[in-house]
Amino acid sequence: MRPPVEVCVFVVSLLAPGVLYTMNNVPALQQPLPILGMGMVVLGFILLLLLFTVRNKANVDPLFYVFAEFSFTCMVGLTNALEQDGFLSGFMGFYLKMGEPHLSSAYAVMMSYWEGVVHFVLFLTIIHRMFGGKSYRSLGLLWTGSSIAHQIVLIPGVVIGKYGSNIRPAFWRNVPFFLLPFWAASLLFSRPRQMPIITADKISVEQKKSLLARPVDLLLSLLLLAAMAFSVFRGFVVLDCPLDTCFTYIYQFEPYLKDPVGFPRVMMLVYLFYALPLLTLFIYGLNTPGCSWMLDWTIFFAGAMAQTQWCHIGASLHSRTPYTYRVPADKWLPVISLNVMLAAVPVLLALRCHANPSYFMKPVPRGQTNSKKKKN
Repeated sequence: MRPPVEVCVFVVSLLAPGVLYTMNNVPALQQPLPILGMGMVVLGFILLLLLFTVRNKANVDPLFYVFAEFSFTCMVGLTNALEQDGFLSGFMGFYLKMGEPHLSSAYAVMMSYWEGVVHFVLFLTIIHRMFGGKSYRSLGLLWTGSSIAHQIVLIPGVVIGKYGSNIRPAFWRNVPFFLLPFWAASLLFSRPRQMPIITADKISVEQKKSLLARPVDLLLSLLLLAAMAFSVFRGFVVLDCPLDTCFTYIYQFEPYLKDPVGFPRVMMLVYLFYALPLLTLFIYGLNTPGCSWMLDWTIFFAGAMAQTQWCHIGASLHSRTPYTYRVPADKWLPVISLNVMLAAVPVLLALRCHANPSYFMKPVPRGQTNSKKKKN
């Protein structure tokens, strides 16, 4: 009896530490171009193993290969995080010196933990559901939001930050990892959404309620407005706004925003130019019945904000961040509370949308139901 596919993927992923240890102890592989070439060879070999794993499966979803390959890189990331925090040694020294030096930064360590735990569990769960004939669309959207947010902060942050003068060929292996989540997101968004069966009468009743008659939605709208204000404020802070309030905040509350690694600055600009418009649309969706797109985009956005805020909060407190850029001990409560709120609000909004989606469904003729068959 063959083991489940997710078990095979788990076992293949565990090869990552062994590959890293071998490369760390073979001098011929510890040069910039050989590192990039060996990385491509290893990923190609992993793909062949995956093809062998599902050779008897019919109609394998192409996204399986994306999720399975990324599972392997998750273990690479977790190995890096554990070594940087002193739990392991002898795995990443060569790669940090001649491959991607930025992976030793506090932001990259927190990013690696997120990949090695959250993304890895997501991938195994998605693959289990995929081959069990169950829907995984929402979990996939959660991952694409998280992964895309990770890449659009990481790549520009490396280029404009202090590591920009030391970019090695191995850095360009991030290009496919940047493009694949966008491709996966386009596939997932194009697939039909699995909707609960709700009568038209119930939908009509929910959509006739004003915002004041929906206290949860009212509270979420206010929290979204607060998140918007905080995003605008920190965007101004990293753009060197001369106001005394901005000066006081960056020096006395969140000095990590001026860390020369570049990641916090890019993240605040991403919030200002990308998260802010989405937050505005979500407030519109909470006030306008029939915005079915809320059911997908809130999941995507929740994944993005959870990932970026985890990295930001963790890096601002991590020992690898120079002491002068860490959040002062006497300011932990307000700073961490505001950052946790910024991560929690999108998650709460996504949970609200999926717990009771009637308000966001398209109106249907009375007496019918609003549902779609699951299609993957």
